[in-house]
Amino acid sequence: MVENITRLDTSQLAYYLGIAGNRWLATRLEFVGTCIVGLAAGFAVAARSPGDLSLASLGGLSITYALSVTQTLNWLVRMTAERETNIVSVERISEFSRVRPEAAAIVESFRPPPGWPSSGAISLNNLYLRYRPGLPFVLKGIRAEIKAGEKIGIVGRTGSGKSSLLYALLRLVEPCNSEGTPGPTPNAVKIDGVDVARLGLKDLRASVSIIPQEPWLANGTIRFNVDPLGRSSGTAIWNALKKAHIEAHILTLEKRLDHMIEAGGRNFSVGQSQLICLARALLRQSHVLLLDEATAAVDPITDDLIQRTIREEFRHSTVLTIAHRLHTIMDSDRVLVLEEGNVVEFDSPKALLEKPGSFFGALHKAAQSKQMKEDMGDDSDDSHDDVLATVHV
Repeated sequence: MVENITRLDTSQLAYYLGIAGNRWLATRLEFVGTCIVGLAAGFAVAARSPGDLSLASLGGLSITYALSVTQTLNWLVRMTAERETNIVSVERISEFSRVRPEAAAIVESFRPPPGWPSSGAISLNNLYLRYRPGLPFVLKGIRAEIKAGEKIGIVGRTGSGKSSLLYALLRLVEPCNSEGTPGPTPNAVKIDGVDVARLGLKDLRASVSIIPQEPWLANGTIRFNVDPLGRSSGTAIWNALKKAHIEAHILTLEKRLDHMIEAGGRNFSVGQSQLICLARALLRQSHVLLLDEATAAVDPITDDLIQRTIREEFRHSTVLTIAHRLHTIMDSDRVLVLEEGNVVEFDSPKALLEKPGSFFGALHKAAQSKQMKEDMGDDSDDSHDDVLATVHV
């Protein structure tokens, strides 16, 4: 009953706006029609001539036709608006018919072995990517070998290809070859020796965890959002929430795990939504974890807690982290530095800091300088990207 009333209210909101728009249009069209009738009557009176009945008959005829203008004008405008409204569905169907569909969810002829990925080794070989034909490449022949269990930090200017690299790993955007035609170079991305381009999307994405920059929560309970497939017990879910440092807040809710989350997590803050996404990843315990500036929306203290949890709970997993704060990747095994879709540096943080003219070293110094200004009370608004923009390789 409550759901029916809620859906009815939602429907009435759109219906009311439509009726209000029609009344607004009718009032103004009636006004236009009244003006036309008034002008016709005015001209008939102004053109009167005593004893000339032909002018009087013409005046009456013009007023009669002017009275029908209101109805005709209403019909013409309404039909034009209705045509514009109805043609939208045709335009959408036409547009969707030209959209290239995603790859198959499951490719029966090429299924990953049970328990894949078992270690999390990633091989990138001549990886190209662009978002659609005609656009420039955002990844230009990326080559990198990531060992099983390594913690890799990814840095670079805005537009250098950091997020695009994660999209390519999950095939959210299909890689292409060096000529730009659809279809990646064979073995462009391999995880534990398996070419991900040959896998079905369900097999691939079910085996890799990602915590995105913008947290995604579905319309449902907390239990559903943390464990969408319903494979884990309540104890395991509570344990994941505890490790994600969101358990205390969930305990304050009346229904706790059965508390409803609105679409997009509107009844939670961005930081809390991000922690729920972290709990989801903790529950899955994948051997490959992707972090796309996952802690950008939380405070520094919570950021430190999250980084500690990731280091402890995913110590045997391969973790790729796009850095929002440089200190979060300083303990990484290696740092991958991207610039305009190319790999410019790939080594340990210590080696890069000691390397003369290092891109990462210059970035680290700029970040330290920015932090010193903040500590001294300098309110200059230097964003992370501004710092990156000052670095030259």
